[in-house]
Amino acid sequence: MDLKLDHHSEDNLTIVDVEGEIDVYTAPRLRELLIDLVNKGNFHLLVNMEKVDFLDSTGLGVLVGGLKRVRAHDGSLELVCTQERILKIFRITGLTKVFGIYSSVDEAKETHGRDK
Repeated sequence: MDLKLDHHSEDNLTIVDVEGEIDVYTAPRLRELLIDLVNKGNFHLLVNMEKVDFLDSTGLGVLVGGLKRVRAHDGSLELVCTQERILKIFRITGLTKVFGIYSSVDEAKETHGRDK
């Protein structure tokens, strides 16, 4: 399975749509996209992982690295994820305390709008 990446901006939020597997082979592409977005001044990112089939430790590292980058600019990196097998990874690693995790893009946008 390959990794499909797309992104668009809505208001003050950049939504990154991810589909496929985030693993040792595909994670560098996600890392490059996140770095590029931050370098272009996008400091509030929402990674939509609804269509992610697999996430390994390399993928987690990319997400944490992205979070560190945006926080250096007082930004945020939040996730949309409802798949139990992916959520379990975040719970086991304690990253549910680090990332805002939402059940839909709309829920995340609504919360983000209140945080402004």
